[in-house]
Amino acid sequence: MAEYKTLEQKKKFYNGAEWTGKDGIRHQALKRDNYECQECKKLGQIHLDSEKVDGERKSIELNVHHIKEIEDHPELALVLDNTITLCLYHHNVVHGRVPEDSQGKWMDEKW
Repeated sequence: MAEYKTLEQKKKFYNGAEWTGKDGIRHQALKRDNYECQECKKLGQIHLDSEKVDGERKSIELNVHHIKEIEDHPELALVLDNTITLCLYHHNVVHGRVPEDSQGKWMDEKW
């Protein structure tokens, strides 16, 4: 079984066809989740994937997140049920990369 402990191992996995290919798990998860953030959906909000415009680089709006991280559970790396589609904000929240006092872009202004 493959290991995903180092940055190099993770990059190889996330750039590989089983993950990013046309029929890869990432695309299966996006399709299953209707190309929208599942956390935003729970909150009654909508955050869809961006659309590709000819001649421009497509902006990244959504990530496919492993519910159980691949470095701890490599056997689940390619299991569709171990994935969820999240917007960048919610993906960062899950990984603790958003300060506690930070506001999401849809929160009401505080007075």
